[in-house]
Parts: sequence; structure tokens; C-alpha cells
Amino acid sequence: MTSNPRWKHRPPGSNWGDFGPDDELGRINLITPEKVRQGVAEVITGQTFCLSLPLDYPGGNALNARRHPPKLMPTVREGRVAFNLPKRLFDPRHTEISSDDAVLLHLQYSTQWDAFAHVGGLFDVDGDGVEEAVYYNGFRAGEDIIGPVDYRDGQERPGGEHIGAKKLGIETMAAACVQGRGVMIDCYAHWGRERRLVNYDDLMYMMEVDKVVVEPGDMLCIRTGFDRLLLEMGGNPDRSVTDRSCAVLDGRDERLLQWITDSGVSVIISDNFAVEAFPSRDGCGHQFAQSPLHEHCLFKLGVHLGEMFLLSDLADWLRANQRSRFLLTAPPLRLPGAVGSPTTAVATV
Repeated sequence: MTSNPRWKHRPPGSNWGDFGPDDELGRINLITPEKVRQGVAEVITGQTFCLSLPLDYPGGNALNARRHPPKLMPTVREGRVAFNLPKRLFDPRHTEISSDDAVLLHLQYSTQWDAFAHVGGLFDVDGDGVEEAVYYNGFRAGEDIIGPVDYRDGQERPGGEHIGAKKLGIETMAAACVQGRGVMIDCYAHWGRERRLVNYDDLMYMMEVDKVVVEPGDMLCIRTGFDRLLLEMGGNPDRSVTDRSCAVLDGRDERLLQWITDSGVSVIISDNFAVEAFPSRDGCGHQFAQSPLHEHCLFKLGVHLGEMFLLSDLADWLRANQRSRFLLTAPPLRLPGAVGSPTTAVATV
């Protein structure tokens, strides 16, 4: 642990400062050129898989009331809707027609990455007995991550003028390219669509039976079958079904969290909503994180989380060919200040 100008104490179990006092990449740092070469070495057939749902899935806002499907709209050129627009309206010599559009996009609606600015925590980083609102590596709410409202002292006050993540935004991850070796763990192959809280023992069982080896810097993918369930629902997800279906990681299992720490995985990706059980089981004591795996990964370790990836076709192919590793390319949008982003991820086998 190195000294840091933003904190004197780091949360227990965190790796703040291990990649430098100003690090914003977390364990993406472990995707080294050698790790990229390991991913490329997994390409044998050259077959590719799209790992992203259509961006209008899951559909509606039943899974998250504040997130809505994308809304496409045409742009306007000189008062005319720019869709199937004849250019001769502007110059009679021109023969083309053209279309041009814009989108209102909720960045964490469909297949997406969580930036470190998505989830922080309250922690006494100064050792003065007062909890501060901070994010990975001690970057501060209201200073480094700025919203239109400032809640830092528990009161609602006007926030900053320049809204967004000045630090820990998703553009930092995008610039790192996010390409390397992916490793698949297939919960669906073992438990189908049974609702199961996957703990450390379950994870070790699957890895042993399927001969899956995870090494530092690998991008861990967890297939549960939730992606196909969403597609079958045709854009109208039923919470009475989704809440009772498919495996989810048990974020309250301390041994599972410790394995994530010890494994050195660079990111964790799943085909489900939230990766972990949401809501989680109640924690111990009077105060605890609502989403403990998010807290552990995004806040403490600097491990990005990918949600609602389309993994099932790839997982089926890997199982049929007795493989678990592949080349994964999954950069987010290079959108400065955003705390999450869609991705059109690609696996190559």
C-alpha cells in the first residue's frame, strides 16, 4: 500500500493505492500485453460471437424503474426531418437521399459495463471519525464525481455546475481497450434455470467438474441462462418469473468475495441483471451494503462489472468443444464523465 493524498486509511480488503495513487483502471491493469497474447492464442477457428443483447432489451422498465429503453429520433436539417430526405430540396443538382438520427439512451439499460463511479461507499478515509462519500482509490463525491445535487452531508443541496465523473468515468476503461482472455463458468449447464445463490463451494465445484482454470488478468464470464430468458420474453419481462429464475452470485458469501480478491480476475461479466442477487440477503449488524459484490468489486478492488451480456450461444459452443477460454473484446463507449456504458462485445474462438 502506497501513501495517497486523498486518504490515510483504505477500506479493509481493498487494494487502493496498489496500482498507484491516482489509478483509475483498477484490475484492468492486469490485462497486460502478455494477457492479450494469451487471449489471441485461444483463437483457433476464427468464429465470432456477438455478446450483446439488442439495446432495446430487456424491454420496458420492469427490471429497473428508472431505466428506460432507448428512444430513436431523427435529426432536423433546416426545419426538415432528416429521414429519407432528398438533398435536391437544398440543391436541385444533388441526387442522394439521406437519414440522420439521434438517441436518448440510458447507459445501463441493456448489455453494459459499470464504471467505478457507479458505486462508492461511506468510509472514514481521513481517520477523523467522520465518514466521507468516496469511490475507488479514494476519489470523492462532490469533487471528483459531481451530480446536480450534493448529498455528502446527508442534506440535499445544489451540486456542481459541470456534472459527471471527472475521475473514474467509463472513458478511462474504454481507452484501455478491454481485450484479452475470457474464461467461461457455466452455471446453466449445472442447474438450468433454477434460482440458486451461487457461493464459493458452488463455484469451486463447477470449476473442478468443468476443468476451468482462472488466472490473474482473465476476464471472468458467468453464464446463467438469464439472457435467453429475456429474449424469450420478447421485450416484456415478467418480474414474477425473472426474480425466481437462474443462478446469481451470493454477494454475502465472504469466501466467494475472498476468492474474487485472490483470483486476480480483471473483470466479472454475467448474462443476468446485477451479477449478484439483488436484493441480496440481509447482512450482519445495523449497517451493510445493499449490493455487497458491487461494493467489493467496484468500490474496494477496482473490478469492473458487466451485466446482461449475451453469453449462452458462446457458452454452448465452448461446452460442445470442451473449451472454456476465448478471446474477448468488450470496450465501452468512450463517453467522458459517464458512470456506465453499453458495449457491443465480441468473443472469438
